[in-house]
Parts: sequence; structure tokens; C-alpha cells
Amino acid sequence: MPAPFEACELPNGLRIVCEPMASVQSAALGFLVRTGSRHELPEEHGISHFLEHMCFKGTAKRDSHQVNVRFDELGSIYNAFTSKDHTFYYGWVPALRTSEQLELLADILRPSIPPDGFETERQVILEEIAMSDDSFEKHVANTLHEQVFGDHPLAHEILGDDASLTAMTRVQMLAYHRQRYAADNVVLVAAGAIDPQTLFADARRLCAAWNTGLQPRDFPAPTSFTPGVSRTVLPQFQQQCIILAYPSVPEGHADEESIEAFCAIFGGANSRCYWNIVQKGICSQAGAAWIAYADCGIMALYAYGEPERCDEILAALRHEAAEIVRGGVRVDEVQRVKNHRRTHLALEAEAPRSRITQIADDIEIFGRPRSVGERLAAAEAVSQDSIADHLARFPITGESRLISVGPRDWP
Repeated sequence: MPAPFEACELPNGLRIVCEPMASVQSAALGFLVRTGSRHELPEEHGISHFLEHMCFKGTAKRDSHQVNVRFDELGSIYNAFTSKDHTFYYGWVPALRTSEQLELLADILRPSIPPDGFETERQVILEEIAMSDDSFEKHVANTLHEQVFGDHPLAHEILGDDASLTAMTRVQMLAYHRQRYAADNVVLVAAGAIDPQTLFADARRLCAAWNTGLQPRDFPAPTSFTPGVSRTVLPQFQQQCIILAYPSVPEGHADEESIEAFCAIFGGANSRCYWNIVQKGICSQAGAAWIAYADCGIMALYAYGEPERCDEILAALRHEAAEIVRGGVRVDEVQRVKNHRRTHLALEAEAPRSRITQIADDIEIFGRPRSVGERLAAAEAVSQDSIADHLARFPITGESRLISVGPRDWP
């Protein structure tokens, strides 16, 4: 493990990676569980997110009230979230509370899943699903994944759906937890005022008895990209979203920073879309989003606007794509987004809470953490040529998947 990291692995397969930060007075710890909605069987849709909730609802040592009060007693800034690829639990505390925070996080990762809490939380998540139905952006994201990824698990909503949540049982969740939360599928990440040897000793004491024996769920990569036109009519909303989706690269690709720079130049603050489309009153929002997973990626050019202006919006979006491919990006544009990217990466690296997320992302994507210097160097290497080279190999003109979401049945 290269400096400035220290790492070890327990006999049961649990990996531990930490980055001591001499200049801070706090520490952040997080458990990266490498399971998410893309690892769920059809009858398990939503179970990863549901289980995340249940980890705060009681353990063999603490009931739900005691779990949550204990976080406050430690002065912890804490939370958890579930994605398509993983689930992450973290806490950020004063340095003197590090061992106590680790004990609490380790405890909740072995939840008792009490039957009464299971039924209560089922209703909470069903309400969360109902509330998400009111979000136009949520419908857009779900439609994009459904249309691009078809029947692949990546198309599934992280929350699950009414049918899957209603049918789900506690027995299913206990089995899923044992298989997917096995020690050899978990990484403990820490950053801040950390003494590595104390951290390793605490982890051995708290996690050595965790079961091993991850049950692999290596679903095949999504099938090849299919151009075409998709329409999702949602009469309850007042705006239309138009997306041009193109095949792109998976996360961790060598082009990653060039792609980030392209997205910022094309559709970020002070971007081409902002000045040439939004500020001209053609639509309310436009840009580009790189949606990438371990084995696939999509570049989505998008715009939100008035339904009756769909043709004009699409023409403007295609025009900006054609212009950036034809003429390339300018030196001043590249420098501007690189300056912003450097600041963003540096600020994230200075706070233990955001630093553990960076480290966890690197471990999942690259299999190892990257130093702050390595991250900054990758951003600095972006150039006009690197962006042009990527666009030449993965064009954003020509055949696409045109996706329309909103009240108008268009095109």
C-alpha cells in the first residue's frame, strides 16, 4: 500500500484502509459494503436500501433508540446511503471518539432486524417510494436507466417498488445480509486523526467474528447499446426532458478526467449550454452527464424545457454537440474547468468525511486508494487533445437513443 495509506486484512477477509491526516483534530470512519441494487435478484428489488434502513433499527446490544442516541452522544456526523453498486455507512467524530465510533458502526452492521421494526420500516419505504413518484427528476433518471439497460439489474430503481417491498420477508433479508454483508465483501475506510495500529486492533476486536463466505452475484454486463426512440408520457408534470444517450466508457477508465472536463465545458456553470441555450431562453436547463458503472457507461446530453418547444430544444442540443465535436474545446475553457476541478478535489481531501468517500470510491473502482497528489495529477493532465481524442472514439453525434419524458407524446 503506497504512502500515505496503511492497510491490513483480517483473516475473515475484511479489508482495512486508512489515511492518517496529521493536521486535523477529527476522524471519519466508514464501512463500504460492496452490494447495491444491481446485485439483487428479481424478488429482492429494493432489499439493499431496505437493509440499510434496518441497520439503524437495532442490534443484539442496542435497540433503535439507543443506536441513534449513541451517535449523538459521540457528537457524530453520520449517515448511510445505498447506490446501484454499494452501500456505505459512516461517522465523523472528534479524534478521541474514534474507537467508540468504530464500535457503534461495527455494531449496526450486524443488525438484529427486529420483526416490529421490519414492518414499520417497510411502511416508511413505501411512503418514500410514493413521495419519489412526485419527483420529475426521479422519473427521468429511472426512465433513462430502463430504456438504456432494459432487463439488466442496473435498470432497477434503488428503492424497489410497491410489489417487491410488500412481498419482501424478514427471512429474505436475513439471508441477504449473511451473503452480501460477509466480511470478505466489506472494506473499513478511515481518514483523519487516526492511529493505524489502534484502528487495526479495534477492528480485530470488533469484526474478527464476522462471517465470511460471500455469495457472488456477477451478473453479466448489459447488452450492447441500442439506438432508437423512447417516449414516456407523464401528464402530471409541466415540463419535458429530452435526452440524447450515447455509449461511453465504464468508471475507472483512463479518460475519466477528460470526460469530467467535457461535461463541465458542455453543460456546467458558465458552460456552452448555459450561455447558448439556457440564457437564450430556449430551455431552463441543459448539459451532459456521464453515467458510469464498473462494466459500462453512458453519456447523456439532456435538456429540460416547455413541452411545446421540444423540436427547438432538441435542435439546440444537437447543434452544441456538433459544434464542440467540429471545433473542439478552447484552451481557456479547459483551464477554467481544471482550476475548478483542482479546488473541488483539494477541498474534499481536507475534510476526513469527504476523504473517506474519495478513498472508498477509489477502492471500488480501481481496487486501491489514490493519494490526493495522484488525483490532482490526473486532473492536471487533461488537455484539448485528450478531450478531442475521447470524443473521436466515443462520439456524441450520429446515432443515439433519443429519450423523451414529460406530458407531451413526442416525437
